[in-house]
Amino acid sequence: MPATTTDRDEFVRLTDPYRRELLAHCYRMLGSVDEAEDLVQETYLRAWRSYEGYEGRASLRTWLHRIATNTCLTALESRARRPLPAGLGEPSQAPEEPLRTPATDVPWLQPLPDALVDPATVVAARGSLRLALVAALQNLPARQRAVLILRDVLAWRASEVASLLGTSTAAVKSSLRRARARLDEVAPDEDLVVEPEGSADREVLDRYVAAFERADMDALLDLLQDGVELEMPPNLEWFHGKKDVLLFLRARGHGEGRYRMLPTRANGQPAVVMYVRGVDGVLRAHSVQVLSVAGGSLARITAFIDLAQVDRFGFPRVLS
Repeated sequence: MPATTTDRDEFVRLTDPYRRELLAHCYRMLGSVDEAEDLVQETYLRAWRSYEGYEGRASLRTWLHRIATNTCLTALESRARRPLPAGLGEPSQAPEEPLRTPATDVPWLQPLPDALVDPATVVAARGSLRLALVAALQNLPARQRAVLILRDVLAWRASEVASLLGTSTAAVKSSLRRARARLDEVAPDEDLVVEPEGSADREVLDRYVAAFERADMDALLDLLQDGVELEMPPNLEWFHGKKDVLLFLRARGHGEGRYRMLPTRANGQPAVVMYVRGVDGVLRAHSVQVLSVAGGSLARITAFIDLAQVDRFGFPRVLS
């Protein structure tokens, strides 16, 4: 019997509350908001086509996540991993020299605006959306990535994961051990520290914005950890340590009034959209910067120099 309008209305009513949660799941798998949104659409299309056969043996949430995971695994068969610059080579030793031509052919990792996912998802699984972890997940084979996310983020039982992947419980447990070991290699523990969002978190963001906008290099220096890292996709160069990060910023010209920063949030972390004043006095969007805060100071600045990301965060490209 063909589906009726009533069937479709019921499907939308029951499944739509999970849309943002599924977006976060697909983003963890793919590292791309663009692709995650497409795959969520594909997930709902597949779910609708098979909705008549849904018998309620698993919860609707679990059923949708099964479909989404399989959709992501199929997509990953033809996609390269999405890195950040620090995952492609050693830090640059020439912070005062001009940057090379940006690597626009690399499928870079993308930041995820907090506004696109449910606040409860950000709070409950904040560490699983953290930029450093999503970047680290890109180093895992697709099925290992799925095992780790399903077990450690969604808290599925090993038997449930085995059923989804068509394998044994023992194989799932072995895959999980390998995935965790690989993450330990590519993502130092300090990169994955999740500090409770609160006054300290906001204070670091406020101090960073004030130091940048006032061109107060001493204040910025005080805010940076000794081992701070600065990366700026699509540029391959990235910088490690206070000295090189400050040298890089000074070499680019940092006069008071040249920059304007508007706060936002990405990946459960503080972030800003940065604008640069041109010779005509107009402030134009430059980047979305995601800040990694640890111990009350900045451990990493990831500046996505991509106007499409500015658009995604809902900010104008030009400030009046």
